[in-house]
Amino acid sequence: MGDRSSMESVEESESNRRGGESVDPDLPAVPPVDGAAERAALERQPTLTKPPGSLGRLEDLAVAIAGLVGAPRPELAEATVVVAAGDHGVVDRGVSAYPQAATRAMLENFLEGGAAINAIAGAVDAETLVVDAGIAGNPVPGALDVRIDRGTDDASSAPAMSRRDAVAAIDAGLRIASEELADADVVALGEMGIGNTTIAAAITAALTEASPGEATGHGTGIDDGELDHKVAVVEEMLETSALDANEQAANEQDASARVDDAIDVLAGVGGFEVGVLAGVAIGCAADRTPVVVDGAISGAAALLADALEPDVRPFLLPSHAGVEPACAIQLDALGLEPLFAYDLRLGEGTGACLALPIYRSACATLRGMATFEDIGLAE
Repeated sequence: MGDRSSMESVEESESNRRGGESVDPDLPAVPPVDGAAERAALERQPTLTKPPGSLGRLEDLAVAIAGLVGAPRPELAEATVVVAAGDHGVVDRGVSAYPQAATRAMLENFLEGGAAINAIAGAVDAETLVVDAGIAGNPVPGALDVRIDRGTDDASSAPAMSRRDAVAAIDAGLRIASEELADADVVALGEMGIGNTTIAAAITAALTEASPGEATGHGTGIDDGELDHKVAVVEEMLETSALDANEQAANEQDASARVDDAIDVLAGVGGFEVGVLAGVAIGCAADRTPVVVDGAISGAAALLADALEPDVRPFLLPSHAGVEPACAIQLDALGLEPLFAYDLRLGEGTGACLALPIYRSACATLRGMATFEDIGLAE
C-alpha cells in the first residue's frame, strides 16, 4: 500500500470545505501513441498464419495497444481493478432504492471477497485494489485510505465539494497510479457509492451536450415516477453550480480554461470516487498503462479525465455498452465503441474486468502466432 500519511486528513478537508483557495492538480505529461510500435504491429498482422483481417476487431485492438504501451508485441499480463468508493449527500433527496449505509457494507464485502467484482476479477486473473475515497463515517479497515471527506454535500442545494477537495481527489488518484499501479500492465476502473448514478448523470450532462433527461437512468432500480424525480434533482444540481448551460469544448480552449471547467464540474456535482478514478486514468496514461472503462460512473470519470487532459483519450479502452443511458453518451463523446452488451448495470468494474480477456487475447495473437515464413509458406 502507498504512504497514507501523505494523504490529506478528513479533519483538514472539513476545515476547507467550500473554501475559495485557487489550486490546480499537478497533472503529469501523457505521452503520445508510439507510432513506431503501432506500425510494427500493423505490419506484422498480414504475416501471421491467417487470412488478412480474419480476426476482425481483435487485430485493430492489438495494434492500438502496441502503440499505447510502446511495444510491437504487447502483453497485458498484470491487471488490477481499482474499486473506489464514495458517499453522496444527494442521496438524502431519495434518488436511490438503497440506503447510504449500503456503501460501507459493500466496501466491507469487497475486502472480504464476497462481491461480484471479486468473483470476476479472480476468474480473469486481476488484482483488486479497494479504495476509500470518502464514504460516510469512519474509515473501513483494510481499504486504501485516501479519504477526502466523509461523503460530499447535497449537490442539489450547494456545491458537492470545494475546489480544494476536487483537486485533492484528482491528486489522490494520481498518487494511486504512481504508488500502487506502477507494475500493472492494464488497469480497470471500478467504483461503489449509493447515489453515484445520479452523480454520473450530472457530470455527463455537464461535460456533453446531453440533457439531464437523456443522461439519467433507473440506477439501482427506481420506478418511472422516481426516475422523474431523479431527473429533476439532476437539473437542480446543475443549476445550483451554474452548470446547466455548461458547454465543454476542451480542444478549443486553452489548457488552463479547460482544467478550470473540469474542476468546476467535479466540485459542483461530482463524487470523490469519480475524481480519484479520473486521477488514476491520467496517472496510468502517463505511464503508458491502458485503462479499461466500465459503466456510467467510471465513464463519468473518463469524461472528466479527458476534459482535464485530452491526451489521455487514446489510453481509455471501452468494455461494455451499459444499461444506464449515460453510458452510450459517454462512449460517443469519447469516440469509443463497446466490445459487448450484456445488460450490465452493477458497476464495481465488473464489465471492465470481463473485457480483459478480449484485450489479452488480441495481444496474444499478435505476439504468439507463427508467421507464414515460420511454417515455410513465405511466398
